[in-house]
Amino acid sequence: MAEQGQEQRPAQRDPEKRDAEAVSQFVERFASQLVDAGMPRMPSRVFACLLASDSGVLTSAELGERLQVSPAAVSGAVRYLSQVNMVGREREPGSRRDRYRVHSDQWYEALTRRDSVITRWEATLRDGVESLGETSPAGHRIGETLAFFEFIQGELAGMMERWRNHRDQLRAGAKES
Repeated sequence: MAEQGQEQRPAQRDPEKRDAEAVSQFVERFASQLVDAGMPRMPSRVFACLLASDSGVLTSAELGERLQVSPAAVSGAVRYLSQVNMVGREREPGSRRDRYRVHSDQWYEALTRRDSVITRWEATLRDGVESLGETSPAGHRIGETLAFFEFIQGELAGMMERWRNHRDQLRAGAKES
C-alpha cells in the first residue's frame, strides 16, 4: 500500500506473461472507439496494435499476424496512417522489409497539425461572414463558429505548452523509477 503523499502505480507486468487475449481485446476495444470518432476501421486496428506493442514498431507481417488480416489490409491501413502522420515507415536494418512505428508524441503532433487546419478554417469563415453579412442569421451563425475556432486556437497554444511541461515531468519520473 502506498504511503500518504506517494503516488500509487500499477504493478509492472512482464511482457512475456501478458494475457494475449486481454491485449487483443484492448486493441479491438480501442480501435472501435477510434472508428466511433471517425477513423476507418483497419487503420484504427493497426494503430491500436502498434500503440499496444512494447516497441511501438512492427513489420507488416507482424501486424497481419496479430490482427489476423491480409497483407493488403495492413498495406492500405499503414498508407492511410502515414498520410495522416500517425505512423512512420522505416527500413529494418539489414533487411528490405519495412517497419511501421507509432510516433511517441502522436497526439501532440496531431493537435499541432490541427492548428494549421484551424487557421485555414478561420480565414474561410471570415470570408463567409463578409460574404453573408455579419447581421444576417447565416452570417451570425458563421461568425459564432469563427469565434469558437478563434477561442480554441488561443487556448490550444497554452494547453500544448502545459502538456509539454507535464510530459517532461512524467518522463523524468519514469527515468527515476
